[in-house]
Amino acid sequence: MALLGGPVRVRSLRRLPPAPRRHFWGWLNAVFNKVDYERIQAVGPDRAASEWLLRCGALVRYQGYQKWQQDYNGLPTGPMGKYKIEAINATESCIMYRGFDYLDGLEHVTEIKLQKCIYIQDQCLQKLSETKNLQKSLLQLKIISCGNVTDKGVLALHKLMNLEYLYLSDLPGIREKETTVRVLQQALPNLELELDLE
Repeated sequence: MALLGGPVRVRSLRRLPPAPRRHFWGWLNAVFNKVDYERIQAVGPDRAASEWLLRCGALVRYQGYQKWQQDYNGLPTGPMGKYKIEAINATESCIMYRGFDYLDGLEHVTEIKLQKCIYIQDQCLQKLSETKNLQKSLLQLKIISCGNVTDKGVLALHKLMNLEYLYLSDLPGIREKETTVRVLQQALPNLELELDLE
């Protein structure tokens, strides 16, 4: 084919690499986990933590209520401090270490379930166990299918002095099961520990 009398060369177009979708979602999840300290002051720790958890796909249950709150737009309104978080179900949520400062002011959380949370890692469990209010209130903890959790993270839970029940399942990062169990049971003699680990 000739254009204006000369031969035309067709050059192959280089294929552009696919758009980095994973990076976008990681960035968005990091934004969802950014702690807004002014918001905590304005609405109180339970409301701010509820907003964070629901924004990340988790569920919360309030003290005195049986229903799990899952709709961010349906968060209950009322005077500050009326609704106290009693339970957190973070199944398949995007909560990550960056947002764990939202837990600092929670005084009534008795149970937490972390299941299939891709961003949960040892650092998260360490932060959880160092949160003074949770050291007093947390009674039940379930960690299931969180692939970044290792023995180090589970061992950090020994600071949760009132923990009565711990369920660990499908955690391939736990390599020293017997040692980890022994250390936890020595630190927390009243702990009921249920394991489903390979």
